Parts: sequence; structure tokens; C-alpha cells
Amino acid sequence: MKIKQVCSSIFLLIGILCLFLSVEAQTCRPSGRIEGKNPPPGQCNQENDSDCCKDGKWYTTYTCSPSVSSKTKATLTLNSFEAGGDGGGPSECDNQYHSDDDPVVALSTGWFNHKKRCLKYINIYGNGKSVRAKVVDECDSTMGCDSDHDYQPPCPNNIVDASKAVWKALGVPESDWGDMDIYWSDTN
Repeated sequence: MKIKQVCSSIFLLIGILCLFLSVEAQTCRPSGRIEGKNPPPGQCNQENDSDCCKDGKWYTTYTCSPSVSSKTKATLTLNSFEAGGDGGGPSECDNQYHSDDDPVVALSTGWFNHKKRCLKYINIYGNGKSVRAKVVDECDSTMGCDSDHDYQPPCPNNIVDASKAVWKALGVPESDWGDMDIYWSDTN
């Protein structure tokens, strides 16, 4: 009887361990940290309430993002892809600027996937509506607090950074633009 109980306990422990390892393999862990420095005067564009790095603050970096599914949970943020906008330089995918009237997005580094989603479309679901948007840029989760990143902190690993056109298509009142929980998926 005792051997049966021991064997049952061992199988239970092995099952729990396998479940833990399965969940652990799906987790995206931080890859490092960057120490912030105050930007030079007038060098951080705060359009759309963008954050500027702060001296001595540590910012988490990621090389990965949560797994992509048919309903990937994310945070929608607001970004201008126009010249002089808070997006910084031209878009990573085509070295172009894009109108705020076009439904375009930047994805966190892991989802951007070394440009594999460049110029492809994703579906964004939020506020009871959906919109199709083109991926034109990376929201860099690995670096920040420098001139290349407009002195903004690294992007979190779960961001869909969207133009005004995306927010309008989702029917979100302009006073509520900024951060919103959404789901997204790749289009076929």
C-alpha cells in the first residue's frame, strides 16, 4: 500500500513539474535593464503624452513578447508616425514616415520578430470594434533613453503602438486615447 502511495505522489509531482515547465516555457522574461539619463533640453518629444527617460531610473528591457495567438492580448498606445512626431525617425520597415490618417502600427520587439511582420496587416479588436492596420515599425523593447529612441524608455513587451487612424476606427473618443486593452491577430 505504501509503495502505491509513493508512486502516486511521484506521478503527481512529475505532472505538476511538467505543467510548471510548460507554463514557464511560454513566459517572456526580462532580458535586462537600462539606466535612464535625462534627455538634453528639448530633445524628448512628449507628443501624445510620451514618457521621457529619467536620470537614475532603471527601465526593463525584453527581447521577447507574449506568444501570438488568434486573440493576442496587448496594450494599444498612441504614436505619430509623421515627420517630427513622437515616433522619432522614419519607420523601420520602409524608411518612410506615415500619415496619422493611415491605420499603421509599431509592434513590440518580440512581435515585430526581426521585421518578419513588416508591411503585413494585423487585425486589432477593441472597444467593441475592429480595424485592420499595417505594421510599419518596431516599438523597441530592447533599447531606449538615447537619441535613436527620442530619449524615450524601452517599449514594454506587449505594445501595439497605433496611429490616430486606428484609434478613430475603433471609435474611441479622443479624450480617452492613450492606453487601452485590446486583442490583435495576424491577418491571412
